[in-house]
Amino acid sequence: MIIGATTWLWVSPLTTAAAEDLIPRIARLGFGAVELPLEDPALLDARRIRQLLADHNLKGSACGAFGPGRDLTHPDPKVRRSTLDYIERCLDFAAVIGAPAVCGPLYSEVGKRRYLPAAQRHAEWSLAVEGVHAACVTAAARGKRIAIEPINRFETDLVNSVADGVRFARDVAHPAAGLMIDSFHLTLEEDNLEAAVRAAGDLLVNVQVSENQRGVPGTGLTDWCALARGLAAVNYTGTIIIESFTPENRDLAAAVCIWKRRVPDQDTFAREGLAFLQRTFAPAPLHE
Repeated sequence: MIIGATTWLWVSPLTTAAAEDLIPRIARLGFGAVELPLEDPALLDARRIRQLLADHNLKGSACGAFGPGRDLTHPDPKVRRSTLDYIERCLDFAAVIGAPAVCGPLYSEVGKRRYLPAAQRHAEWSLAVEGVHAACVTAAARGKRIAIEPINRFETDLVNSVADGVRFARDVAHPAAGLMIDSFHLTLEEDNLEAAVRAAGDLLVNVQVSENQRGVPGTGLTDWCALARGLAAVNYTGTIIIESFTPENRDLAAAVCIWKRRVPDQDTFAREGLAFLQRTFAPAPLHE
């Protein structure tokens, strides 16, 4: 497994100019991968990013951002079409940089959380399945996958648990459909982290981690031993990406409810998190 960091730890939105600074810095900190959030793919020169990754021996991961207006469950077909167009641009970027998948909660706009009648819930689920299936067809044509991310009930009402994600991927019924898990969301939605990872099984494409309070890995309540055992049990060999966010960007901090700094600076966050994860995900996982 290769440990990486998201550029959201330092900046939002990511631009080519910001990547010129961050990609070398992430390599110097000792990471083997970097996750690139594609808030606006037009802000990034994919070929330049590919060269930066090669120059600094980093693997690249591509993550979609599904804010307002990006919603495969929207009743307006024009919104759903524009969402698929955005996913296609993300897949084009992933193809250029060599990322294996586009990851994220592609099914719906983040922040939609409602107590819906069963018929409306079924209708939105069906729209999301249809949309993600279309995205998977596009992904497969580029030799890529779609990694569906379950997120917690405070951020979506559609796909919350790993069981939801597995059911969703099965309904999509396309070989390119996989799962991404995020330990932050798992700590809010699951009863047992090891069992949750085992449930993801061979659908697992990418793993994001942070603490239950979005702090440095190892400083909170997350059962890291259980997570490590689960990943070992499913023979996961992909990337493990630290995902948290910088409080210095007010818009991003407000969106993810990060109101205070937990470390002196974001490099310290990354450095301490990497050291903890290297100990935790050693060849022989830790046991309680």
